[in-house]
Amino acid sequence: MMNKRWNTTTALMTHQGHAVAKLTPLKVGALYMEMGTGKTRTTIELAKLRQHKIDRVIWFCPVSVKNTIAKEFLKHTTSSEQDMLVFKNSTNSRTRGLSDKFWVVVGIESMSSSVRTISAIQKLITDKTMVVVDESTYIKGHRSYRTRRITLLAKIARYRMILTGTPMTQGPVDLFAQMNFLSPQILGYDSFYTFANNHLEYEQVRMPDGTKRDSKRIRSTHNTDYLAARIAPYAYQIKKSECLDLPKKVYTSYEYDLSSDQRFAYEQAKERFAVNLMNQDDWSTSSIAIFQLFSELQSIVCGFLTLDGRTVTFDHGRVRLLEQTVADINPSERVVIWAKYHHCIDEITEALTASYGEDAVARYDGRLSESRREKELQRWVNSGRFLVGTQAAGGHGLNELVIASHVIFYANGFKYSERLQAEDRTHRIGQTKSCWYADLYAENTIDDRISSNLSTKGWTLKSFMTRMEQLKNDGLKDQIVKMVMAL
Repeated sequence: MMNKRWNTTTALMTHQGHAVAKLTPLKVGALYMEMGTGKTRTTIELAKLRQHKIDRVIWFCPVSVKNTIAKEFLKHTTSSEQDMLVFKNSTNSRTRGLSDKFWVVVGIESMSSSVRTISAIQKLITDKTMVVVDESTYIKGHRSYRTRRITLLAKIARYRMILTGTPMTQGPVDLFAQMNFLSPQILGYDSFYTFANNHLEYEQVRMPDGTKRDSKRIRSTHNTDYLAARIAPYAYQIKKSECLDLPKKVYTSYEYDLSSDQRFAYEQAKERFAVNLMNQDDWSTSSIAIFQLFSELQSIVCGFLTLDGRTVTFDHGRVRLLEQTVADINPSERVVIWAKYHHCIDEITEALTASYGEDAVARYDGRLSESRREKELQRWVNSGRFLVGTQAAGGHGLNELVIASHVIFYANGFKYSERLQAEDRTHRIGQTKSCWYADLYAENTIDDRISSNLSTKGWTLKSFMTRMEQLKNDGLKDQIVKMVMAL
């Protein structure tokens, strides 16, 4: 296939030039560049330098940012929309013009179950393809279908790259699949099990017959210096603080008390969990049960509870606190509001629409189709004031959010990495104002634990479960119950 030559239209920043210089001689490489430092622009430069050796770039990314990536191609290159293809639900191996596009953007999640997408990608990838996995922690699970399929299909491609600002969200265990995608020779292991035997130590659980076996939880890691040394020649890593002079971040928080109905439901939820725990013979508690408890408690403080498919709502002060917080912001400022639950999105949207009008509020969540989300985003960019979204749908790759400097976290997720992703959608290249982040929380609730763990860059669920495991091993069942009731 013959492609027309294209060029870049924007200059590289100094650190981006350093990354290009390091990775240009390599066929595989990793850009571990913190969010907002320009991973996409750097990768485009590498593609430009390899034009004479490749016939296309296949760019895997989270589904929610496919259109954003396409806009980056238009922004930074002389390529036109006719030179690119963004996979849709209807795209397949027979799509007209499929083989004529230089830039091909594919949702990573589609590789989990879409035979249509897999077949089309298989048709496109050759030895002259450059394959990019953007937000490569999406392929950190070595057993997942999408990881195995993307790795297998990309194996014949001449150039392979991974991009992420957070290569390890759960420790060195995350590295194997990402490095294996690039090349098994980097770490020197042909299988995950060999990798695990050399670097991972799992916690053990006692079986009913008295024997012990490894659990899925990792107790400790070993020989990490070896891993770092093996990866170093193939990776370029940089933090925002090392290369960008961005405006500062300003944090504040606003608190409120639960209503009597909320507090009653909140205490009942903890008591149900404690009773179930006490009634277990081996009183081992799964991660699923802990996640369900935390989610139930957090939904109650957000004003609702779903049990057995039925949703109960409570009178609560969270949305009223949001309205008060918004009222104190200069009317000329754009505001991004991150919520966790769809129920909250609906409540927030209804409240802000009543006060500021329908045109002022746009929403961005997983219930909307890709095209509808894109329309809502553009409506906010063009004339809206409030963008109300979930971190799951909008926490990655929405570069347009840089036009806002006010962000409200209506309800946080449990992982620090997710919080940082959401913050840095506004705190990145192009931001000219100090970024103001406000957290809403209910006193003496699960919100306190979440906030405390985020402030120490921790993972709320993991830290809680680690402590529970210690108490269980020590036979301190009553202490576990106290720990749960103190939430």
